[in-house]
Amino acid sequence: MLTDDYATRMTNSVVGTLLKLIFHIELGKNEDTAWKDESYFETYHQLTKMIDEGQINEAENRLFDLLDPSNTEIFKMSLMFYYYMNDKDGDFLEKNNYTKTEITDGLRHVSTLYGYESMAEALLGQASE
Repeated sequence: MLTDDYATRMTNSVVGTLLKLIFHIELGKNEDTAWKDESYFETYHQLTKMIDEGQINEAENRLFDLLDPSNTEIFKMSLMFYYYMNDKDGDFLEKNNYTKTEITDGLRHVSTLYGYESMAEALLGQASE
């Protein structure tokens, strides 16, 4: 339980730091007004609805289908997606075939794709192989 709490806080801190440094977004203050286009905001809410319904892997697959290194709005959406998912408790994730480790792996993946691999490694630590 303490390990999950620590992992949750660390991941939230990493996502918050990336959002603030890259997009000037402070979670809890201006994330709802940070979208350049309403369609990204709507897509984000569709993905979070899928998470809430337990369709976590399907939501992540849909997110991966959207990834485009030339579109930083999708990177922003990805960070907020993993932040949202990270706030789900371990029991919910386990029941829906997902883990906290998969959240950090997803963060590493999207950060690497968008050129922020070294920043993610500095904040999350090296990935264990």
